Amino acid sequence: MKKFLILFLFLSSIITVFGQTTYRTEKDISYRTSDDSYAKERCVLDIYYPENAKDFATVVWFHGGGLTGGNKSIPGELKNCGLAVVAVNYRFLPKVNIADCVDDATLAIAWVFNEIEKYGGSPQKIFVSGHSAGGYLVSLVGLNKQLLSAYHLDANSIAGIIPFSGQAVSHYNYRKMIGIKETQPIIDEFAPLFYVRADAPPLIIISGDRNMELLGRYEENAYFWRMMNVAGHKESYLYELDGYDHGAMAAPAFYILKNHIKRILEK
Repeated sequence: MKKFLILFLFLSSIITVFGQTTYRTEKDISYRTSDDSYAKERCVLDIYYPENAKDFATVVWFHGGGLTGGNKSIPGELKNCGLAVVAVNYRFLPKVNIADCVDDATLAIAWVFNEIEKYGGSPQKIFVSGHSAGGYLVSLVGLNKQLLSAYHLDANSIAGIIPFSGQAVSHYNYRKMIGIKETQPIIDEFAPLFYVRADAPPLIIISGDRNMELLGRYEENAYFWRMMNVAGHKESYLYELDGYDHGAMAAPAFYILKNHIKRILEK
């Protein structure tokens, strides 16, 4: 029995080394060069990636929190599935203005395009996603081509834009800062809807139950989807997760994200 146990443990160790992918996490990598203490604190990211792998896909993940709070983390649903994940922190309102929040998201995505090959990943397989405020940021950066072009990148190089319950109109906390009440939505230069276009990357819009979501959140995303179709975009998808509120919708949404990444990579 003792010899059998030793043999079993030995074989198990071989399977662990040769049969499974191991992952590494590097934390608090600066993506912005700045002398400002707040930028130094917030403009950092974590990268979780498969070691000794090549040409893997990457999800750049932005946390929620209304653009006023929250912190980066690697979603458990994206671990151990062959993907790299880059979790991003960014600066908050009202310490900075909305343009700074958006520029942080843009620069972090640019960092991934410029650096992911050093970790073994493919710059042709970069997906951007996030929940709530994070979903708003990835929609805006993915659709407004001027943002990434400032860093000499084409937004159409993004493999897919996958917002979880993000705003499609201008963000409510930005509207609050400039004196516009929550019940008065606007579509200005800080609204993803302002930049609907036919040639955008695949867009997978996911919302919670319209009766359980934040004020108007499903409806504005449904209009976002509709106008992308009207503009001639051929790969816009809209999901409403019945029975899930704004926070709970993220867990099932990750399954939709992974299925679409698989579909896109197989094309």
